[in-house]
Parts: sequence; C-alpha cells; structure tokens
Amino acid sequence: MKHLLFAAALAVPGLPAAAEDITIGFATAKSGWLEAYDTPAATAARIRIDEINANGGLLGQQIKWIEADTKTDRAQSAKAGLQLIDGGADMMVVSCDYDFGAPAALAAESEGMNSFFLCAEDVKAGIQGVGPNSFSGSVLAAVQGATMAEWSHARREARSAYVLLDTIIEYNKGICRGFDWMFPRLDGAEIVGRDTFKNDDASIASQITRIKSLPEQPDVIMLCSVIPGAASAVRQLRAAGIDSLILNGSAVDGSYWLDATPDLSGFVVPVQGSIYGDDPRPEVEAFNKAYEAATGARPASSYAYPGYILIDLWAKAVERAGSVDGAAVTAELEKMRDEPTAFGPRTFTPELHHQNYAQMQIVEITDAKPAVTDSWTISEPVPLDVLLKR
Repeated sequence: MKHLLFAAALAVPGLPAAAEDITIGFATAKSGWLEAYDTPAATAARIRIDEINANGGLLGQQIKWIEADTKTDRAQSAKAGLQLIDGGADMMVVSCDYDFGAPAALAAESEGMNSFFLCAEDVKAGIQGVGPNSFSGSVLAAVQGATMAEWSHARREARSAYVLLDTIIEYNKGICRGFDWMFPRLDGAEIVGRDTFKNDDASIASQITRIKSLPEQPDVIMLCSVIPGAASAVRQLRAAGIDSLILNGSAVDGSYWLDATPDLSGFVVPVQGSIYGDDPRPEVEAFNKAYEAATGARPASSYAYPGYILIDLWAKAVERAGSVDGAAVTAELEKMRDEPTAFGPRTFTPELHHQNYAQMQIVEITDAKPAVTDSWTISEPVPLDVLLKR
C-alpha cells in the first residue's frame, strides 16, 4: 500500500521524486490488450524492488516507482515516457511489445537513461531499434524456435517438420526464424513443407489439406502463433486426425486456453520458468509463491518472470557502476556473461541487449495437463544476422 500511495503521488506530471530515492518509471499498459502482458511483468518487477528495499536498498537508497498508462497506444507511450522523465525517473520500464514500448524507450534514450522492455522478444527492442541504453528482460523468440528444433530432434527423434506461420506479429516470425535456422542443420532433419495463415482466420482447412497430402505425416509441426489463433489451429489439426507433435513458443504458455482444445496431448512449448509448481529450481517456485502473496493468484504464464529478472540485473549493474547514470550502467550490463538469476543465467554484450542463448524449461501438455518434462539449452547462440533477417 505504501508503494501504491507513493506511486499515485509521483504520477502527477512535474512532481519530482525525493532526492534521496532512486526512482524507476513504468510506462506500461494499464488498459488495452497489452495490459494482460504488462501488468504481470510489472508486478513481478515491483516484487523484486520490494525485496531489494527490504535488504537495504540500492546504493544505500530506497527504490521508489512511478507509473504512467500507455493505454496500448503508441502516441500515449511517448507521452507517458516524457511524463515519467518529468517525474524524476532514473530508469524506465516499458511495455512488453516493441512497437508499443519503443516510443517511451526512445524518450528515455534521448535523456541518456536506461530503459528495459518488460518482455519484448523482438531484437529491435534494444540497441537495434532504440539505442545503446535499451535492453529487454526476456528471451528472444528465435531462441524459442531454435530450442524446439534441437530438443525435438534430440529427445523425440524428429527428422521431418512442417512449419505453420501465423503472420500477425513479428514475434511469430521470430519463432519460425529460429526454427528454420536450427532444424535443417541437424543430422537427417528436413523441413518438408511450410504454410502461413492469419490469427483471425476462421479455418485453416487448406493448410491442413496440404499437410495431409504429404507422403508421410511430419514428425513435428512448428506452429508459430499466439492465442486465440493458436488454439483454433491446434483444435483443427487434431480434429483432422493429424497427430504430429505440435511445437510453439512461450506465448502460449498457461492453461487458460485449454478449454478450447479438450483432451489435448502432444503439444510442447519452451518457457523461462514453470508456473505449475514443478520447476527444478526452487527459486522459481519461491517467486511463484511471492507473486501469489502479492496478488492473490499464481502467475498465469511465464511472462511475469522477465519483469523480476530485469530489475535484478539492472540493480546489480547499478551497484557495480556505483551510479544510476545510463552509460555507466550500460557498461556494467554489457560485461555480464552468464550472470546468475532465479530463472537461469543471462548475458548482455555491446552488440546485443537480448538473450540469444538461454536455458529453457520444456513444458508438454498431455491429456490437457501442462507439466515440465525436460530442460534444454541450445548448443550455440542464434547469430545476429539470423535475428536481423526479415
């Protein structure tokens, strides 16, 4: 409650933070479709802020936060960023999506301030699309696709794959980009076909016909999609009698959509941590319980976790720099190699402010029940030229 009251006071444009405080500004969506992604990750970030404060703060100071609603609107994102700068923010946390978070991040960059995207997984959410002081707390979509390629080849002996791309957002393209890079490089592996659809398509009957016309059913279908289109595609594939192992990215983590696909089995996603209480790392379950204590419910998906990670890593860099100065903190972040976090090691370099290599937990849905069945780290990082390919 103390933070809520303080945030409400500081959210008034032009009212600066107290001089003795370090202030983080949250330019995130509290309304619109992005709110479902931003709110859990922002909540996780504030849990880490509270933990740091309880342990003496940062550089001997308490961390306070202020917020401004971007309303899932690009123009409002830019206004929110400027409002938080006027409010005394020392660092800015922006929305999960690159397109909607970038305007606020660019405002921070113009002040030489660090910005962190809560959970954006497009390479542009960082150096390439904002500037040298911008980072993301999440793992690139291409890593998720590459993880599915290598894991399915090694663990399920997948040798043939069909790629089915939902073209609605760049995230989906990133998943397929990683899979397309990794799978053909594996021994005996071949992509036997590919197709596209749009998330709001009522039917993928023609795509299913092409899959069923193959000489043999593919071992795996790499479905690069998000809800609700992903659920619809899965339901139609299974109804057509296609029983190939279906792979996807982290965006479909969670059980909230499974009513649309009764008795689903053979569906696999990579995640940064498990919300189901079965993560092999006790730190992850400790966070899940802390989140439940703060909100009354466990995280609905693993997209809460990057918010916790970004505050953890930024705070470490601030301590090492002895300052919240953007350039000084960036220099320390870029020195991080396999930096420990509750959700696995993280690395930043002067070329990339994202994770192009990360340990992922493998969640498989069997009889409509998700559970961690494995853990996987790709054998090599996804190259920058692959990430930048459009």
